Parts: sequence; structure tokens; C-alpha cells
Amino acid sequence: MNLELSGLVAIVTGGASGIGAAAADRLASMGAHIAVLDLKPPSSDDSHFAAQADVSDDESVRRAIERVIARFGRLDIVVNNAGIGAQGTIADNSDEEWHRVFDINVLGIVRVSRAALPHLRASPAPAIVNTASVAATAGLQNRALYSASKGAVVALTLSMAADHLHEGIRVNCVNPGTADTPWVERLLAAAPDPAAERAALESRQPHGRLVKPEEIAAAIAYLVSPSAGSTTGTALAVDGGMQGLRLRPAI
Repeated sequence: MNLELSGLVAIVTGGASGIGAAAADRLASMGAHIAVLDLKPPSSDDSHFAAQADVSDDESVRRAIERVIARFGRLDIVVNNAGIGAQGTIADNSDEEWHRVFDINVLGIVRVSRAALPHLRASPAPAIVNTASVAATAGLQNRALYSASKGAVVALTLSMAADHLHEGIRVNCVNPGTADTPWVERLLAAAPDPAAERAALESRQPHGRLVKPEEIAAAIAYLVSPSAGSTTGTALAVDGGMQGLRLRPAI
């Protein structure tokens, strides 16, 4: 059993479901104490400490971080996973929607990381991992707003890594492909032909299926691990080859 994170405290935003829940469970299996920060934190799950947090509200974020410190007395790992999706071309979303998505997907990372910094500076093994997307590095149809926000996450990750390396704080991000999450399930359910839409999403990825949240969680676990002490400023793709591979059609 790998207990490399034993004694460390990790917060996972958006940790109530999907990628965040998988990451929380994976880090806990490695010995970390987990605090799930979510707009709607789980109420019946006693396996992780849970705190309500709205990443679009600085005061809400700071209260949640204070609760984590009051509970555990320290903070070592931040997984900035909270985010929302968006569909459409640049013609399809209002200015208000652009502001809303960036406020959550980008400024949410800023608020959480900013509140966590004083505590990370006191940690012997501090690490931050942000959830970006293959949409940041591959041009996808009808994802203009979402792609722009996730591109900003990748750029922000690099800048944060440069700013805080001298403090020993490593900052990386994961770039998942289309993952089998509740958000994607909702998109599929709203499609005129959910089965055809799922097939299209699966075929878009070279390995022919949606990415499992547990696979993304494994990448997050690597990036926060002290064993990855020389890995910082990295965007780790977990996309079944979607970004980098160009396979020939089967003959």
C-alpha cells in the first residue's frame, strides 16, 4: 500500500462528484487527510471532512480554508478542480456568461490558492494541481468559452509555478480528455440522440472511450506526491492521446 501522503492534508475543490471525488478518494488511499470543498458538499459521507465553499466568493473560500486549518492544523496539498462547462461558438454566449465561467474556472483557482498560500508555505511538501482540459490545447467545436477558460488555467499554472518555486511550492495541472463524469452525462441526456452523441465523443479520442475519473485522479496523485519533487510547471495530458496522436484510419 502506497502511503506516501501519510500525515499530509489535502483540499479538493469540486470534490463531491466526478473527477474531484475520485481525486479525494485516491489521495485518501495514499494516507492524506482530505477536505472536500464544494458548493454542495456531501452530507452523508463521513469518509472525508467536508466544507461548503463557493469559489466565486472570496469570503466563502477563506471561511472554508479556515475550517480546514481549524480541523487539521495544517495544509499541504491543493487540488483546484471546481469548474463549470460551457458550449457554443463566440456568437452563442453573452458577456455575462463569459464573466461567469472565467470567474469560476480561473478566478476560482486564484481565490483558493491565494487563501491557501500562507499555509502551504509552512508545509514540508506543498503542491497545487489545477484541473485544465484538452480543450486548452486542441481546437474543439462549440467550446469557445470553455476552451478559453481552460487555456487560461494552463497559462496561470505556469505563472504560479514560476512565482512560487523559490518557496518550494510545486504547481502543475492535468489536462483531461472528455471524461465520464456527471456533467458529461447531463450533456448526453440533453442531446437529441444520446447514444450517437456518446459514440461521437468516444470516437474523438484515439483510445476509443471516455476517460475514467480514476485515471485523472491517478495523474493528480502523481503530481502532488513528494516523489514528483522535480515536476513543476507541467500540464499532464490524460486524454487517451487526443491532443498528441494522429492515428491512421483502420483499413
